Amino acid sequence: MTRYAVIGAGAAGISALQQLRQAGYEADCFEKTDRVGGHWHTDYDALHLITSRDMTHFEDFPMPAGYPHFPRRDQVREYIESYARHHGLYDVIRFNTAVVSVTPIATDGPVGSAGWTVTLDTGERIDYDGVLVGNGHLWDQKTPAVAADFTGTQVHSGSYRNTGDIDGTRVLVVGAGNSGCDLAVDAAQHRYDVDIVIREGTYFQPKSYFGVPRQEVAWLAEFAPDEQDLISRLLARVSIGEAKDYPGLPVPKHRTLAEGSTVVNSLLLYWLQHGRVTVRPGIERIAGATVHFTDGTAREYDTILWATGFHSSLPFLADELVERRYGAPLRYAGGVVPKGLEKLYYIGMAAPRGPQIPVYGVQAKLAIRMIALHEAADGGFAGVAAYLGGLQDDEHRIDIVRAIWNDQMADTERLLDAFAAARETEARESHPVPEAVA
Repeated sequence: MTRYAVIGAGAAGISALQQLRQAGYEADCFEKTDRVGGHWHTDYDALHLITSRDMTHFEDFPMPAGYPHFPRRDQVREYIESYARHHGLYDVIRFNTAVVSVTPIATDGPVGSAGWTVTLDTGERIDYDGVLVGNGHLWDQKTPAVAADFTGTQVHSGSYRNTGDIDGTRVLVVGAGNSGCDLAVDAAQHRYDVDIVIREGTYFQPKSYFGVPRQEVAWLAEFAPDEQDLISRLLARVSIGEAKDYPGLPVPKHRTLAEGSTVVNSLLLYWLQHGRVTVRPGIERIAGATVHFTDGTAREYDTILWATGFHSSLPFLADELVERRYGAPLRYAGGVVPKGLEKLYYIGMAAPRGPQIPVYGVQAKLAIRMIALHEAADGGFAGVAAYLGGLQDDEHRIDIVRAIWNDQMADTERLLDAFAAARETEARESHPVPEAVA
């Protein structure tokens, strides 16, 4: 009997596990901690979803109606745990069990075509017909080399919990994505003297239009993606203004939301206009407690909060197995299929803009469709990854525009339809059905 492994019991991992079980496959799930929910246990206290409650949920399992439009961190964590309990996944997951390595089973065929051996920190080695990787991409903290020159307190956004982590009163936040803006707002609201490094202009978007979460404005769905982009920019201009309206905020160089970075946060703009937060340009160097900026100015700080992102790490896969660009793994099929590897599937390595939790189930279903193609093929191998790799461009982006990701997924479904049809034709021609005798 075929069997599959799922790595991680965060939202991506448990979604993949449930989809496998629901489709009738035997699956083991390994989680190195003692809990379900991944980073939702350890994110900063001020974190709230930037997408709405009613758009951010597992398939057929809505968030509680009593939740606010934008649930806070602990509510999201409790929701993920409730999904696992509802489906009996706690009885399936092996907690406190880390995956040390995932290695392809030796074969003369393509890498992974014979399956994978999963080695656990217990010393166990288990062979699987396929592996679904859901270890997340928001845990291996990325901090610039210049951080080593700072002598004050410094905390990465992945370790920051609340303003109790801040020493002194002068705070510099480096990074102006959603997390960086959240951290700057958290410090400003607690009356710290806050600066934030914003090197390039970005479009700010409010969470709601007309009091309705932006993903739930029904009439917006009637427009094409590029039209939605324009409308969203115009609505933001009316409701929160433009970069020129906020002191020091650089003007975006890109013309549309899709072409560059976008931040869903209007509170940072509020505190900019109230003087609690000041924008700084890029960092040139750091000497002790003094940060020198690219505009020639300098200032001393007590604490630096680094909101500088994460490495997309796969510590259990040998480096030579994972081809990368700009540090990110190259993939096909909407981010699900690793370049050059068969029977291995990434769940959650692509983060299309918008609600994330529903994405994991969609990706898992696509992986299961490929698993079915392998299982139906002679010898249990159908060459799906090689087929897709020959017809699609490889993709390195993790943060990707939703419309582009939707197109990638639709293209993959189309190609798999053609693949399955060709296989059926080959099977009929190899084993023709005898004509009925009159």
